[in-house]
Amino acid sequence: MERCCNSIVDHWSDILRALSPDASQMNPFLPTTLILSLALIYSAGVLRQILWKKRIWNLWRLASFWFGTALIIFAVTPLHQNDHHTFYHHMQQHLLIGMVAPTFLVMAAPISLLLRNLPRRGAKACVQFLHSRIIRLWCHPITALVLNFGGMLVLYLTPLYRSSLHQPWSHHFIHLHFLLAGYLFAWSMAGPDPAPSRPGFRDRLSILLLAMAIHGISSKLMYIHLFPYATPHSQADIQAAAQLMYYGGDLAELLIAILLFAAWRKHIGQRAEASSYPASLAPGDP
Repeated sequence: MERCCNSIVDHWSDILRALSPDASQMNPFLPTTLILSLALIYSAGVLRQILWKKRIWNLWRLASFWFGTALIIFAVTPLHQNDHHTFYHHMQQHLLIGMVAPTFLVMAAPISLLLRNLPRRGAKACVQFLHSRIIRLWCHPITALVLNFGGMLVLYLTPLYRSSLHQPWSHHFIHLHFLLAGYLFAWSMAGPDPAPSRPGFRDRLSILLLAMAIHGISSKLMYIHLFPYATPHSQADIQAAAQLMYYGGDLAELLIAILLFAAWRKHIGQRAEASSYPASLAPGDP
């Protein structure tokens, strides 16, 4: 069975290698440059709100965006190439890029900032796009959950991971997928930006508990069965990465749980405050 798996992996790895562009033509600092550019654009939007439009913007959101950016840059920096060949380091990248950093980016409310800086017609078009049927489907927590863990299955149970060890374009594409999928999941669960298809608190809590269970089971299976198969990683390296996935994933999902309960508590407080108004002073009454 193992010999058959190795032969299949070798066959598809050769095909992917033949189709891939020349690795020498890729700038290793390209991901760092792109994410840093996004952080600078976000900062420019904040300055425009504060200095030009004289609007208040929570500076903790700015700090949150830069912290998420710093985590991504730390994960993808090519300054420590000797450590990039271990599966443990890959798992560090997976947790930072796909779980921790997206949560801090969501806490920065970039969509609200975008809508504030767009002209009225552009903001209206953006809102219509966000409420379109396809975006509502993609932004549902179940869809985001499938993108996250489905991507993990494809990565670790196919030749894709082994190919990414030698093909920078494949490596960057995997990082981009987990970053976007992680952002969609965190955005659909909690955060200051309203999501187009965010279900109720109980449903989101159930989905989060399901995600935690799937993540824990996957890490245990990785520890026992030592996948991904047919890689140069040692048993000790894979098992250490599985342990990091188990405990680090719990911490990342705990952060989302804190945001979820904080949003629920704020909502309950707003409802209680609204219900305490006398009928003659209720908000919205003339």
